[in-house]
Amino acid sequence: MTHIRPSKPMRESQISMMEIVMPNDANTHGNIFGGRVMSLIDIAGAMSAVRHARHAVVTASIDRLDFRAPIRVGQFIHLQANVNYAGRTSMEVGVRVMGEHPLTGEMSHTATAYLVYVAVDKQGQSAEVPEVVPESEDEQRWYAEAEERRARRLADRLRPLLGG
Repeated sequence: MTHIRPSKPMRESQISMMEIVMPNDANTHGNIFGGRVMSLIDIAGAMSAVRHARHAVVTASIDRLDFRAPIRVGQFIHLQANVNYAGRTSMEVGVRVMGEHPLTGEMSHTATAYLVYVAVDKQGQSAEVPEVVPESEDEQRWYAEAEERRARRLADRLRPLLGG
């Protein structure tokens, strides 16, 4: 008998979170610490992965992270995340980070990150997750791009074994 995995629309994994940047979040230039942004990215990503899998998750990897613009003390930091792709037990989550000037509403794209989470059961063993179903054109593009990144990650994992 063939096992059929359940599936869920990509939109059901979407989360949005927002905070104000306080002085204790900032470096000596008055910008939010990069490490604080990375922590928030991991939190947003994990929440999206848990929402999709309905299991605890662990962070397996984070792709390259480039900071495009600073977020200053007193500004808002917005994080939006959703599961772009789901394998059998792992999920790629995309997280977009935006800064907002609270008085003008001006938004700036600060960073985009792609993280991989693995669902785990109560014994800490990997757990199967539902397939993700992209519906909109954007979601279909995110899914296709995530498939390409997944293929690169798998190739990178094999490269040391192949002497490359």
